[in-house]
Amino acid sequence: MMAARLTVQDRGYSGLSFRELAKDVGIKSASIHYYFASKGELGGALANRYTSDFAEYLDSLLTDGLDPQTCLARYTDVFGNTLRNDNRMCLAGIMAAEHKELPEEVRSEVVKFGEMNEDWIARVLAKTGIVDTEDAARRARAIFAAIEGAQLVGRSRGDASVYDDIVASYRESRLIP
Repeated sequence: MMAARLTVQDRGYSGLSFRELAKDVGIKSASIHYYFASKGELGGALANRYTSDFAEYLDSLLTDGLDPQTCLARYTDVFGNTLRNDNRMCLAGIMAAEHKELPEEVRSEVVKFGEMNEDWIARVLAKTGIVDTEDAARRARAIFAAIEGAQLVGRSRGDASVYDDIVASYRESRLIP
């Protein structure tokens, strides 16, 4: 699963192949087919696990009692660190770019990732007292879209510092508290 995740974060869903994945991990592709009958099943499982792991991390920030600004800083750091890992993208973000080519089981998991992020950001924004509950959801969607977009721009330039500069400008403009 880790090798498949890294492949998708680097090459996208279309770059994921059972044969290449099997070669990367030193097994036969039939062994992967034993667990995942189709590429769609594998992609759905990857996106589901990615969402689950990321939700667990984000929830731990709140459980640890971090203030909202620190939570949001850690949130943006994850996307920057992903870029710093061989110019990789958020798994759901790179899959979303291939939306029309994705099987339904993958597409629905990608949507769940976005919704989970927006819900978490809205909860954090509500804790700041800067926005009311109604406006928090709208602003959370804007922040999520802005961060995914900043990561894409940084990746396209092969330079994580571009991402960092964009996120700094979001903070200066107060899009991100």
